Amino acid sequence: MTSASTAVLRTEARLFTREPGSLFWVVLFPTILTTILGLIPAFGEADPAIGGRRVIDLYVPVAVLLALIMGGIQAMPPVLTGYRERGILRRMSATPVRPGSLLTAQLVLHGLSALCSAVLVIVVGRLAYGVRLPGQLAGYALALVIATASALALGATVCALSRTQKIAGAIGSAVFFPAMFTAGVWVPVQAMPETLQRIVEFTPFGAASMALDEAMRGGWPGWGHLAVTALWAVLLTGAAARWFRWE
Repeated sequence: MTSASTAVLRTEARLFTREPGSLFWVVLFPTILTTILGLIPAFGEADPAIGGRRVIDLYVPVAVLLALIMGGIQAMPPVLTGYRERGILRRMSATPVRPGSLLTAQLVLHGLSALCSAVLVIVVGRLAYGVRLPGQLAGYALALVIATASALALGATVCALSRTQKIAGAIGSAVFFPAMFTAGVWVPVQAMPETLQRIVEFTPFGAASMALDEAMRGGWPGWGHLAVTALWAVLLTGAAARWFRWE
């Protein structure tokens, strides 16, 4: 069974690398966005309104979360829903390779691609614009792993609720834009009005954005922010497991 699961992972990895659209949006787009934002002169200047920090400093954690959102919500659901719609998961049920191996392979591939994208964003931000590296590396890694789990769980829930690829695209888009807003793509969470910031901090990506920013500045991420992100991951995983159907 282990060798069969490994074979599924290798096969899915080959198919994934043949999808230039997914590779672009998950791996490259967050870094491209960071590069474009860094070229805006005002974003490279210290702003007293955000504690003397630069806007580009806030946007690196945002771009990291964008990579997770792209991988979990936009890229993964259409693939899994397409497999189910074409009956691939049902046919796999009659073979030694269980459908769960395929699901695991997709989670691993999209999770790793999102994490690679996050590392690329951090490296480019540092080399091109002098954005400081995470001051609390262990805390940053912990927050990133929990945020990745939350994004993948949200994507799995979208898969569970979608009978077809078209429905997956519609639900994914409906979830995608609020996720980007709460992650701070349009306005960094730290720059939001206080009341709105408090509300956003109860969402998975709003809490993750604050946790990553705290670790970036050298402090341990707030346990409240980590707990909110982890709780969303657990709840969404439970919802996906309850509602997901192989056929």
